[in-house]
Amino acid sequence: MPNSIDSVSPQTAYQHLQELESADTATCAEYRQDALEVLADPDVALKERQAIADRLNQANHRLELRTVVTDESY
Repeated sequence: MPNSIDSVSPQTAYQHLQELESADTATCAEYRQDALEVLADPDVALKERQAIADRLNQANHRLELRTVVTDESY
């Protein structure tokens, strides 16, 4: 059974996703995990889950753009 003390509100998860680029790696992982837990919670309104999913997708895309290394060996 999840500990309600450890659970994050949808609003907090949404805000944390905005802070991913300035947070350290461990904090980023925690924020992403919190967002995924909110997304998996059927008690959270669909509109809130969609907003979090959109922001998480944007954050993942930004991370992808920062970490992709072009291979010029072709």
